[in-house]
Amino acid sequence: MNVVTTTETVHSSTATPTLSMHGISKNFDAVAALSDVSFEVLPGEVHALLGENGAGKSTLMNVASGATQPDLGSILFEGAEIDDLTPTRAQELGIAIVHQHPALLPDMTVAENIRLSVTREHLDRRDSDPKLAMQSVLSDVHFTGDLEDRVSSLSVAQRHLLELAKAFAASPRLLILDEPTAPLSQDSVELLFDAVRRLAADGAAVVYITHRLAEVREIAGRVTVLRDGKGRGTVATESVTDAELLAMIVGRTLEATFPPKPTPELGAEPVLRVEELSGQRFQDVSFFARRGEIVGIAGIVGNGQRSLLRAVAGLDKASGSVEVDGKSISRRALRRSVAFMPADRLTEGLMVDLNVRENTALTALDRLTIGPVVSRRREVAAVEAELTGLAVRAPSLEAPMSALSGGNQQKVVVSRSLLSRPAILVADEPTQGVDVGARAEIYRILREVAEQGVPVVVASSDTLELEGLCDRVLIFARGRIVNELGGEAVTDAAITEANLTATVSRASAATASRRRSGYKFLSSDHFPALVLAVLTAIIIGGTQAECAACGT
Repeated sequence: MNVVTTTETVHSSTATPTLSMHGISKNFDAVAALSDVSFEVLPGEVHALLGENGAGKSTLMNVASGATQPDLGSILFEGAEIDDLTPTRAQELGIAIVHQHPALLPDMTVAENIRLSVTREHLDRRDSDPKLAMQSVLSDVHFTGDLEDRVSSLSVAQRHLLELAKAFAASPRLLILDEPTAPLSQDSVELLFDAVRRLAADGAAVVYITHRLAEVREIAGRVTVLRDGKGRGTVATESVTDAELLAMIVGRTLEATFPPKPTPELGAEPVLRVEELSGQRFQDVSFFARRGEIVGIAGIVGNGQRSLLRAVAGLDKASGSVEVDGKSISRRALRRSVAFMPADRLTEGLMVDLNVRENTALTALDRLTIGPVVSRRREVAAVEAELTGLAVRAPSLEAPMSALSGGNQQKVVVSRSLLSRPAILVADEPTQGVDVGARAEIYRILREVAEQGVPVVVASSDTLELEGLCDRVLIFARGRIVNELGGEAVTDAAITEANLTATVSRASAATASRRRSGYKFLSSDHFPALVLAVLTAIIIGGTQAECAACGT
């Protein structure tokens, strides 16, 4: 491996770097987020930025986009030094950033969010008709929703695609992507990569932050690694192995990422049994999990997997039954006994106004009391034990959630789920936005939970994750289980093939489509207006009838 310092280059081009950062340092109170970091990205280059959660990646890119002012260091854009870089100045220069959590207004429509973020000039370059121009913007990232859809009704993946569309629409000279593929299915990832390659081919520079080494090899020419807020080197992707990259990232050699799978107990009775469960976006789903098993849910994003998990956790209404150890559990009881780890941690997984301790202990307070009062000593001890087990990096237990990186926030969600001592553990994209070291810890803990007899159900868009973690994988298509893989058949290739070839009957697909269309109308801006118009007509009609009866 030929590691060079971040001020050197392994790129053959002699072009002036699009972005050069030298000696960047940034402290938050007494915590050094960045210490003397240098970084550059060339025109036409896709440059990966790697590091554990809290390593300083997002802080460095916030400096590059003007959102954070460095304490020390200099920034050059296309050879010219930039003083006091602000988000407005960055936008004028052609710097666009797509954050890990989309910056969207949920109560507004897709079209309204685009109008707020994309200038009329950029839209006019697409088409003189604003609607056609916005549809062109969305087609760049293969967004399949409607311009009039309210953002709050979009899936996590659709929100990320919308955020990507806004960035691409500005034709940036520098595009910063922070974990852009975390919620996307494999086909969407490939389409995104095609769009990134086209942008780079036109001369734009791209900084790509990710925790997935396979993506680095597919999209990036160079890699820079940060660890503990310091630059650990820049290297050509083709000249470094995954093991060497991991050692640079975590500072040590990692053991196997996935824990060994147990030998299946033939004839063992299922601990979890789901029978003919039907709800919003899924129909007649039946499956089981034996003791020690982790069952995976695979499928193209948006086929109803998320709705199924929420129903199993008792969060959404559904018909059918969920049994644990042969006993049927009501929806109300499910909400108390199932630990649900959502993919969208900021919206569903965390209470951002509470601190780290409060978020972690929230679902286990009944076990931390002395009499009717929560014991602070017990609470702190329990929370510290869980957070230490997952190596959560936080300034203190009393720190606000906003002080933690995205990956550390996700680990708080995991810690809270385990602290509640659940009867069932349901996880939707459990390692989304989590670094490679923490992923190994989460996988180990999920396996330990399963071996203790707690049924574990995991939905993931990462087929390699499903292969390494799950004992059986259920293939989901249009709200139904259409295939099951078990044992040696649980492979990345087999899961991908099953996803792409999955089919359901035309009748069931049409029924699901009609249900979605009805739900979409009920949640649109038009439905309240229609209700108001009908009520107005009834009132007017009643008034006229009363007047006619009175002879006036």
